[in-house]
Amino acid sequence: APHTTNQRMEITAAYEAITSIDGPLTVVSDSTYVVNCFRDRWWEGWITRGWLNSQKKPVANRDLWEPLIAAVRADPQRVTFEWVKGHSDDPMNDLVDRLAVEAAATQQGRSGDEPPTELGPPDLIDRVRSSASSDPLVPEGHGLVVVGPRPPAIGGYGDNPIAAGIRRRLAEIIDAKGALQDDLVVLTGLGLGVEQLAAEAASDAGVPYVAVLPFPDQDKVWPADGKARYRQLLKGAKAEVLLQANVPATKQQAGAALARRDGWLARHAAEAVVVWDGKDPALGKMVRSLQDHLGEAEVWVLDPAP
Repeated sequence: APHTTNQRMEITAAYEAITSIDGPLTVVSDSTYVVNCFRDRWWEGWITRGWLNSQKKPVANRDLWEPLIAAVRADPQRVTFEWVKGHSDDPMNDLVDRLAVEAAATQQGRSGDEPPTELGPPDLIDRVRSSASSDPLVPEGHGLVVVGPRPPAIGGYGDNPIAAGIRRRLAEIIDAKGALQDDLVVLTGLGLGVEQLAAEAASDAGVPYVAVLPFPDQDKVWPADGKARYRQLLKGAKAEVLLQANVPATKQQAGAALARRDGWLARHAAEAVVVWDGKDPALGKMVRSLQDHLGEAEVWVLDPAP
């Protein structure tokens, strides 16, 4: 498939296995997108909603999902799904990863009854991650980026019931994810609103957070209480990432720097939580960007309403 995506090929791989192998079968995949669809029964909600996802948007890759789901439902007790972490020295996962990379690069497949003795290089993503880990700007650990609206969309600039509810629910999510990922680190821009609540929620959950700043003194024009909160949270950060050394001279330059910050977060996170009511188009764009980079399954959308 010369023009495709990882997600489409992950669905295709599961479908080919299920339809070509008889008898009881366990599909082992590093794709949470595939595994969680069946383990958490996402497909039931999709069908009930007329093939709309939880955000009332058309389910991506429906043309592949439908035959796969039909194949599993044809004999529900035959097939089980098991997740394995990718790029974690699992011998079979590493083997199929390298075969897939080779096939993508050469557009030639392989066949046989035994694993080949000669393999191509590992996934480019793995090499990029290895390279990135030596970059002092990229924090170590399993990065969870949290973004969302600014005041007054969350009730105001200070403490209020809406903001307190968001902080509590974020802390619950971060705590749950921390139980699954020992090296979890929250990535936040510390902007007014949800980004600051994310840092506070991380502290509540006992998880470190990293401040990813678009430029110096981003709090220069903020209200006094926002500045004080920002400076306090900055002191509590595990690390600080400054993406631009100079202060923007105009609002347009500041907007461009913030957009670059958002892009950096999307590229370097492993998961994301977006506080979004489905209405703000700027946040909707961020949701789509994160889904493009991380996959739909790795982006949680949290409604700010209690």
